[in-house]
Amino acid sequence: MKSFRKEITFRTPTRRAYLNITPEVESALKESGIREGLCLVNAMHITASVFINDNESGLHADFEKWLEKLAPEKPYSQYQHNGAEDNADAHLKRSVMGRECVVAVTGGRLDFGPWEQIFYGEFDGKRAKRALIKIIGE
Repeated sequence: MKSFRKEITFRTPTRRAYLNITPEVESALKESGIREGLCLVNAMHITASVFINDNESGLHADFEKWLEKLAPEKPYSQYQHNGAEDNADAHLKRSVMGRECVVAVTGGRLDFGPWEQIFYGEFDGKRAKRALIKIIGE
């Protein structure tokens, strides 16, 4: 069995963003040479998420609206965590959206269902953050 590891870095200009990272993951899969196996993609920061969903801007706006209702950014004083950093809401949003996704690799391709794409969700941006791509198989 082979193993392949690659990190990708993001720096969003906004505090929150949803980035379609499917092309970067597909590129890493091609680079790996693995044809059958599993591909893990995970956020390497506690205020970011990796998840699978539809690449539709209305849905992304709905995520933002829904998450902001669940864990509003402001007032910062509503959170016990906020002290050195005002990002408690980002930690909570990440907990809801999840840390990682795993996709089967079949015939050298990500084995998605209809409309599925991989996204990086940033909830405390404006600085460099990373995601890990780990592919195992043959």
